[in-house]
Amino acid sequence: MNHSRPRQQSRHRPPPLPEPRGELSEAVTGLLRRPGPRSIPSPAGCSPYGDDLQLALYVLYELHYQGFQGVPDALEWDGGLLACRGAIEERFLGALLRDVPVDGTDTARRALDELQVEPADGSGGVSHFLRDEGSLDHLREYAALRSLYHLKEADPHAWVLPRLYGRAKAAMVAVEFDEFGAGRADEIHAQLFADLMADLGLDTAYGRYVDEAPAEVLATVNLMSLFGLHRARRAALVGHFAAVEVTSSPASRRLAEALRRVGAGPAAVRFYAEHVEADAVHEQVVRHEVVGGLLEDEPHLEADVVFGIRATVHLEDRLATRLLSAWREGGTALRGTRSPNPPW
Repeated sequence: MNHSRPRQQSRHRPPPLPEPRGELSEAVTGLLRRPGPRSIPSPAGCSPYGDDLQLALYVLYELHYQGFQGVPDALEWDGGLLACRGAIEERFLGALLRDVPVDGTDTARRALDELQVEPADGSGGVSHFLRDEGSLDHLREYAALRSLYHLKEADPHAWVLPRLYGRAKAAMVAVEFDEFGAGRADEIHAQLFADLMADLGLDTAYGRYVDEAPAEVLATVNLMSLFGLHRARRAALVGHFAAVEVTSSPASRRLAEALRRVGAGPAAVRFYAEHVEADAVHEQVVRHEVVGGLLEDEPHLEADVVFGIRATVHLEDRLATRLLSAWREGGTALRGTRSPNPPW
């Protein structure tokens, strides 16, 4: 086993609670700091995609992952917090169902094929920008924001394993096995991303950049937990996973090229270079075995798979708009940072 790389120690200690961003997130974090009878405001007045609601939901979901410093583990299953989370989820999910309509003619195959079509006008997304004109600071910013997911990469998708069977379960386990290092701790993808962050001079502590992450980032992470923690949404989580795997290989190739162009170190390049080949294989397994197996057994779930795919695209498009708008204006997409050169 290779012990030459720095080991990710961040998961050994929970992160601190983030700073609240409004009345709802303040009530949630306050209750976690000082448990006891307390009124939590309704999320009905919050923007479903806004900072306050998304941070409150992120905090409540993290109780099922790493938790927070000073927060008792028993609060993971506190009835009042679960009721609060359910109301917030209903607000978020309601917006997604409104904004991502799925009709009876949509198929999972068509929805996945659409993800592989490049824009006819040659315009591109975040990975195109970073490859063609992104600076080292842009790449640091991107890695810091994506760390909210990548430092727990594949964990949200593991929730679906007990809810699948047959071909879909076997194939999903095979892909997750690769994501979790194929039996090697130093090859776990979350560890590889920590190595990337260290190579770029970023803090690798789990949850370190939550306060800098805008709502658009939080929403992409929350979506996985929303689907993963509800058995009724298992097909949507499969759709989300399929969308990620289908788009990962070409985007990872562009990001590896971007990192080489700005002179990043080998550990930074390796994370994305590793995903180019691995995810090209995963795409076929997910398409034909995970999605195919699920729909062979439960064909009535096809609309849910499509919803998972399109909800993923919807939130990723919102994030891309946020990032590209800030970068093309010479600014930063980080919250609370006025300078494009934040103190890493």
